[in-house]
Amino acid sequence: MTTSFSQWRPHPWHGLDIGLKPPLLVNAYIEITPFDLVKYEIDKNTGYLRVDRPNRTSSLPPTLYGFIPRTYCGDNVKSLMDSAKVGDADPLDICVVSERPIAHAEILLNARVIGGLPMLDGGEADDKIIAVLDKDEIWNDVDDIADLPNSLVNRLIHYFTTYKALPNEQQSTFVGKPYGAKHASIVINAAIKDYQTKFE
Repeated sequence: MTTSFSQWRPHPWHGLDIGLKPPLLVNAYIEITPFDLVKYEIDKNTGYLRVDRPNRTSSLPPTLYGFIPRTYCGDNVKSLMDSAKVGDADPLDICVVSERPIAHAEILLNARVIGGLPMLDGGEADDKIIAVLDKDEIWNDVDDIADLPNSLVNRLIHYFTTYKALPNEQQSTFVGKPYGAKHASIVINAAIKDYQTKFE
């Protein structure tokens, strides 16, 4: 009997597949959970999670948070946001809603894309794709962000609007009107093209 395995750990950004049926069913590599008091971020050189910073405020992400492998926010992503000067030069972020609590980061899951939030961070396009965990019994019938409870969407908007803000500091992030699955597909395809231009 032979066993097939990778001798070296694949880099989560460059070595993993985009997903089963992009742009609507994608892989999500999770960096942060709703229970994390520290912001973790993929180390671009090694592929391991690095402590980026302790959270500056009491805000915690309302959902799982990570990125879609083999995506990049460059010129194509920037062109979809009128006020953006550049893309943020990172993989495309994704928030994944799950009914069951998932407390572990550095995991890979299948995410069904339902929409997104256009976020501008210091002049950089920094979209947040919104998805639900594939085959989640509670969220299985959700096909578009309009199907999510408004309270959950508002929590996400509030988090990304305020998570960097401290009293007496100027706000650096702006979140626009949420968009549905159709536009999210356009953003993901743009990020795939940006990745291919940058790395392939």
